Amino acid sequence: MTGSEVPPSFRLAYVPGVTPTKWVRIWNERLPGIPLALVAVSAAEAPGLLRDGGADAGFVRLPIDRTDLSAIPLYTETTVVVVPKDHLVAAVDEVSAEDLADEIVLHPLDDTLDWETRPGRPANARPDTTADAVELVAAGIGLLVVPQSLARLHHRRDLTYRPVLDAPESRVALSWPEDETTDLVEDFIGIVRGRTVNSSRGRPTPPQPKRERPDTGGARRKQAAGQPTGKSAGNSTRKSAGKSPRSGSGGSKGGAQGGSKGGRRGKPGRRS
Repeated sequence: MTGSEVPPSFRLAYVPGVTPTKWVRIWNERLPGIPLALVAVSAAEAPGLLRDGGADAGFVRLPIDRTDLSAIPLYTETTVVVVPKDHLVAAVDEVSAEDLADEIVLHPLDDTLDWETRPGRPANARPDTTADAVELVAAGIGLLVVPQSLARLHHRRDLTYRPVLDAPESRVALSWPEDETTDLVEDFIGIVRGRTVNSSRGRPTPPQPKRERPDTGGARRKQAAGQPTGKSAGNSTRKSAGKSPRSGSGGSKGGAQGGSKGGRRGKPGRRS
C-alpha cells in the first residue's frame, strides 16, 4: 500500500433504539483488519446521510424515501405507550388506541410511527425529540406512544409501558446507496442475515478451473474399433467355444432321442 492509499474501513449508521452490538462483534471477528466505525444519526436524517456518503450502510426506520437507496427489512417492533407507574394504564397488560381517547398523547417531531389517525388528544405543543417527550410524561403532562426499543432506551424508574394492539408498527431495515453495493456492504449484509463465514452468498466466488483428466478414451475407442479386448474378448471366446454347430447339435439330439425311442419300441411286452 502506498502512502496515498486510504486503508479500508466501514462506516455503519444507526438510528435511536437500534443496538448494533451483536453485528459489530461478528464483523470484528470475521474482518479484524477492517475497522468498523459507528455513526449515530436521527431517524429523519439517516437517509440523507447515506445518500451524501456519510456512511456505507445504516440501520433505518421504515418508511423512508427509497430513491437511490436499497433496503432490506430486518424486523418489526411492538408499539407501546409510555405512562407513569401510577397511571391506570399500568394496571392492565395491553391497551388499544381507543383506550387512549381521553388522554393527552404527545407527538414529538422525531416520531417514526406512520399514523393515519393519532390517538388521544393533542398537546398544546409538540416536543422536539422523543427524549423531551419522555420527560413530559414523567412530569404528568401526557402519554407517549413509541416503538418498544425507544421506550427501553429512555427508561426511567418512575415510568413503565404497555403494548398498544392496533397501533402502527415500526420496521427496522438495513439500507445503503444502491450504486455503492461494495464488497464490504455485501459482507455486512451476510452478517446481518446470519450467513456463516463460509457462505457463498456474500462476495461473488471466482470461477474454479476445471480439472484436467488423462485422455485415455481416444485410445480405448480406437482399440475397441479394431477388435474386442479384455473382458469382452474373453466372453466372446468362451461363447464361441461353448456353442456347438447347429447341424451337429441337431444330429446329436435327434440321435439320442431316436435311440431311446427305438429301444422302447423294440422291447417285447409281457403276455398275460
